Amino acid sequence: MTELILTTFDWVPDIPRGYVRDLRVRWALEEAGLPYRVESTSFSERGEAHFDHHPFGQAPWLTDGDQSIFETGAILLHLGERSEALLPSDPAARSDAIQWVFAALNSVEMATLPWSLYKFSGDEESTPGRDALEGFLASRLKHLEGILAGRDWLAGSFTIADILMADVLRLVDRFDGLAEAPHCHDYVCRATARPAFKKAYADQMAHFAAAD
Repeated sequence: MTELILTTFDWVPDIPRGYVRDLRVRWALEEAGLPYRVESTSFSERGEAHFDHHPFGQAPWLTDGDQSIFETGAILLHLGERSEALLPSDPAARSDAIQWVFAALNSVEMATLPWSLYKFSGDEESTPGRDALEGFLASRLKHLEGILAGRDWLAGSFTIADILMADVLRLVDRFDGLAEAPHCHDYVCRATARPAFKKAYADQMAHFAAAD
């Protein structure tokens, strides 16, 4: 088995710590028990080599032998091929998990991220654009509430879909945005109570703190 290398930023400001997306990859690696090491790339100076791995100059990326993979959804799908702890082998369950991967990254995160950016900015002024984002997020959460009311995990067992969806919702929960979506809130609590999440979170925080 080739060595897995997770590359993330060497440092980030305080506000995004705990939410940088290498957390999703760390979490998946810990859930699967796959050995890996972490390398750093500069946050302040992003040169040609960085863009060779990530065309948008972001992080993380995963190196698996000769492969370099960017985008957390793609990385988690790649890791799912290595472990049934992340992606079941049963075709129906596998298909169910994969569709929820895309739902988390498209249908839900497209509503949560713009809303969260407003919250991070501290801009609480009501405007038509801001109100539209509030309504869009509320609509997405309403649909998820009905789904999560009847299940612990999206695809029957815990999968990469839950890593992605829980992390997408966790950012909303940071700003109490799940107050009227109790099933979504409980889902985030279940996911983040897992030992693999706790270790991934602690490791990310320690990684960035070491560069201060």
